[in-house]
Amino acid sequence: MTGQRSDARRNYQRILAVAEAEVAAHGAEASQEQIARTAGVGSATVRRHFPTRRALLEAVFQERIEGLCERARRLSATEDGRTALLEWLHAFVLYAVSARGFAHILSYEPPTEKPSPNSCGSRIEAAGAPLLQRAIRDKAVAPHVTFHDVLTLSVGIALATEHHTDPATQAGRLFRLAVEGLSPEQGTAGVPGDSGSSALVTESLPDERV
Repeated sequence: MTGQRSDARRNYQRILAVAEAEVAAHGAEASQEQIARTAGVGSATVRRHFPTRRALLEAVFQERIEGLCERARRLSATEDGRTALLEWLHAFVLYAVSARGFAHILSYEPPTEKPSPNSCGSRIEAAGAPLLQRAIRDKAVAPHVTFHDVLTLSVGIALATEHHTDPATQAGRLFRLAVEGLSPEQGTAGVPGDSGSSALVTESLPDERV
């Protein structure tokens, strides 16, 4: 029994390592059959560990998701609620556009579904929603804006620009345009990437292994 568990753990780690490389190369459409062949296991073994494509993608990006969540928790201590929210959303957009397949995870979770508390969408919402709520309390964001709104907007920007010749620049531009709608009275003041606010985003984004 112990040997079987050890074999299962080794298979899981081998499949996950191969999946990371395949997703980096092919994005969310990475072939599970190719992953199985490269890992030296059967397709049934891959599906036993990762029964759905979403489960596979969530496992691939697990550490990065935690990195974004931890960043949101640190930013919750920032004095300016608007700055904290915009810095986190900007980091999220740039990360999503640089890591192929990441934005697709969230596009699999429309609000009509009830994802598990451990799903990618649920974890990101639990970390990021308090930043939005504080910005709304500070009257820096319109009160009708929901976390699903800003997440959908961010995912949409990432999906729309990931194949652009300069995706980070284009995504940043669209993000600034979106902020004008989120906080029209203040325009883009304080948005990461503006000429007057280049110091806002000082941390590096999560590791870009995939």
